[in-house]
Amino acid sequence: MRIATFNLLHGMDLADGVAAPERLRAALADLDADIVALQEVDRHQERSGGADQAALAAEALGMPQWRFLAAVHGVPAPVSGWTEDDPDPDGRRVYTADEQGEGGPAYGIALLSRLPVSRWRIRRFPAAPLSLPLRVQGRPGLTRVPDEPRGVLAAVVEGPAGPFTVLAAHLSFVPGWNISQLARIRRSTADLPGPQLLLGDFNLPGRVPQAVVGRRGRGAGAVRWRSLARVPTYPSYRPRVQFDHVLGHGIGREAVRRTEVVRLGVSDHCALVVEIAMDAGGLTR
Repeated sequence: MRIATFNLLHGMDLADGVAAPERLRAALADLDADIVALQEVDRHQERSGGADQAALAAEALGMPQWRFLAAVHGVPAPVSGWTEDDPDPDGRRVYTADEQGEGGPAYGIALLSRLPVSRWRIRRFPAAPLSLPLRVQGRPGLTRVPDEPRGVLAAVVEGPAGPFTVLAAHLSFVPGWNISQLARIRRSTADLPGPQLLLGDFNLPGRVPQAVVGRRGRGAGAVRWRSLARVPTYPSYRPRVQFDHVLGHGIGREAVRRTEVVRLGVSDHCALVVEIAMDAGGLTR
């Protein structure tokens, strides 16, 4: 089974700054995976051709099971970050294949699967009350960027060896906030079936995510999370840092058959793909 995570930067091509639906479709067609987590996904945004990018990805990848979780409803603004059209934080919506034409512009994360999904769950995190000077594609120098609300999508997937859980997240870029969010995700998974996979852009480098989730509990009941891939994924044109991760527990190291970093032609991130033997021989339930 091939698991992938990709921060698609709303499908923008770094060569010319254009985010065209047909380019995104062509890029995703090269991503061979069974389950995909996507971050920085646009929905009905003018800057990306008005496409429902989660629905576009589902069609391009042949993944009928999917959800899009809106972190923000509104449009990007140069200084404030976003001009929202839904001031109620409880109004953040989860969209499905049946709602492709509904709702105004939004931005968030998506989780897609070729395998059947028996249950979905979400969790939300408020934005950090801070802005940081960051490099923004298409702007010279540094731009102060405010944080945005974050969320987690969880799917209970029916796999060849039984159910397992996949969680997809895009964590805050604010130091400390992202660590807190990752720790809270770890604590919220106890009632979900294992083995479990947690994937996404964590805005945390290298070994830090495994150090945060690490081992929980002691003795026979301890839950150990492992990083299943340690490879640089950012920036896409010359990867030097790993911000994109696949973590797992209940999955032995021997279950990881292959890892790939794939440059897809759009985004400043590479896609990270991990091939896992999801059968009795590779699992440690």
